Amino acid sequence: MCGIIGILGQTPVADRLLDGLARLEYRGYDSAGIAVCAEGATHVRRAVGKLCNLEALIAGDRPGGRVGIGHTRWATHGGATESNAHPHRAGSVTLVHNGIIENHAALRATLEGQGAHLRSETDTEVAAAWLDHLLGKSRTLDEAFLQLLRDLDGSYALAVVFEGYPDLMFAARQGSPLAIGHGHPAANGTAEMFLGSDALALAPFTDQLSYLEDGDWAILRPDHVSIFDRGGREVVRDVVTIAPREFLPDKGPWPHYMRKEIEEQPESLERLLHRSVDPATGTLRAMADEIDLAAVDRVVLLACGTAHYACHLASYWIEDLARLPCEVEIASEYRYRNRPLSGRELVIVVSQSGETADTFSALTALSGKVAARLAVVNVTTSSIARAAEAVIDIAAGPEIGVASTKAFTGQALALLVMALKVGHARDVLSRHDVEKHVEHIASVPGCVAGMLDLAEPIRAIARRLAPQRDVYFLGRGENWPLAREAALKMKEISYIHAEAYAAGELKHGPIALIEPGTPVVVFENLDSLKEKTASNITEVAARGADVIRIGPGDDCDLRLPETTGIGSVFAYAVVAQLLAYFVAVEKGTDVDQPRNLAKSVTVE
Repeated sequence: MCGIIGILGQTPVADRLLDGLARLEYRGYDSAGIAVCAEGATHVRRAVGKLCNLEALIAGDRPGGRVGIGHTRWATHGGATESNAHPHRAGSVTLVHNGIIENHAALRATLEGQGAHLRSETDTEVAAAWLDHLLGKSRTLDEAFLQLLRDLDGSYALAVVFEGYPDLMFAARQGSPLAIGHGHPAANGTAEMFLGSDALALAPFTDQLSYLEDGDWAILRPDHVSIFDRGGREVVRDVVTIAPREFLPDKGPWPHYMRKEIEEQPESLERLLHRSVDPATGTLRAMADEIDLAAVDRVVLLACGTAHYACHLASYWIEDLARLPCEVEIASEYRYRNRPLSGRELVIVVSQSGETADTFSALTALSGKVAARLAVVNVTTSSIARAAEAVIDIAAGPEIGVASTKAFTGQALALLVMALKVGHARDVLSRHDVEKHVEHIASVPGCVAGMLDLAEPIRAIARRLAPQRDVYFLGRGENWPLAREAALKMKEISYIHAEAYAAGELKHGPIALIEPGTPVVVFENLDSLKEKTASNITEVAARGADVIRIGPGDDCDLRLPETTGIGSVFAYAVVAQLLAYFVAVEKGTDVDQPRNLAKSVTVE
């Protein structure tokens, strides 16, 4: 959601704070601000809307201090206004915050009862004012800050500067990600320290990061950092080197990151295949080998949004190839259900960022209760990856567009390979069976590349859909989760109301929505369900629907090239992505940063 950047530097930091914020734009935001410590004061600048508005605001009045914090805000408590934007200041305290303070109303009431006047609707200003209140009752900054953390209920990543302490920054993490960047000492021996929500924000400044764990808080100075646990005991967190792929890419020749990332899929899938299988020998490479897959009696897949649909797709493969019962659960609901567990479940959690708050909470709630927890992520240093017993890196590279594309196909391919591994470990699949499947899987990047050549026919269909208010997607079997993903993409970036249904469910209610001219996009089947799907097409056509058929038939509106069974899954995924993309372009919406959405949902 929100993004945080902090710098304790040796030169003026305002421009670098803006650079860090620019790298956090992909997370989604509706206002931005910075606070810079200079000449004994803290200078706060905030603006609503895009980062360019903040840049314009400070163009002629750029603070010159060497220490500062910055923030991109996605509105939760209070609308997108300048008064609600971060940083927030109260007395000598200035802070930025990602997360939700659940007991903010009670704290606000106490403060206002003591005469405090709060200017915003946010829970963040309450935290700033409460810390300022605690400073008046504490002997040291450390004591006040630790008490603040004990008084706050909820989730937070905090970065705090204090007036009168120009070379000091406090930070804390509970439920929301936060990393410390260690600067490389300059030739004269001076050093710098950094703070950020993720590696992308810190990539221009350092490749050496320490990730705070839940309950950690830290005191940063330009040449040193001290990290403490929730009890106030000093701890050491490993310093890791981030990979070059964490650096922010540019759009290249494409007008949007989303289009670039769609086009990158043959390369990203090939990279994942190289890590996962050996097409020359038809064997599976080492992946999640820490888990005793033969001892598993059930698979539970947990995720949110697009990742949830990748899990839904994978459930077909796990049941078919591994012959194991498989449950697909929305992570935000799972942790609040009292589910019976045998202790022999393999739980697979899927998240592009590895920081999805609902998914992380479900993962941690299952600690010690199941056979193993496997994380399928695009960021191996993320909170989810660090908490799980085993990790699969989908190796998609940074995905900047809010609507997930290459991460979705990467998640699906990783889960497909995992289904093969489980099936082979349980002696359901023979060596020969695995070789045959690996041969088919090896064709996926080429199949996706071929689908990208159909961009113009897909654009023509998008022109038919762009003026519509409602669009319905139908599919059967594996095409049903793909239809659901297509509807989600359409909603996310074009703002057209879109729904997906298992085609056989039409007659159980949804067909009442069909009237003359209603667009219905059908992902036709290649298998035994083909005739069943054809019957459903007839049903909606008889009621005047504008049926758009996508499939392998010569009479389809978009004819897909012949593919192996597994290749068709990824072909339909590309169609769903390009269709939504071109509709959004036709409508002129903000493709990469659609309204109200955030790339990484780090609050519940």
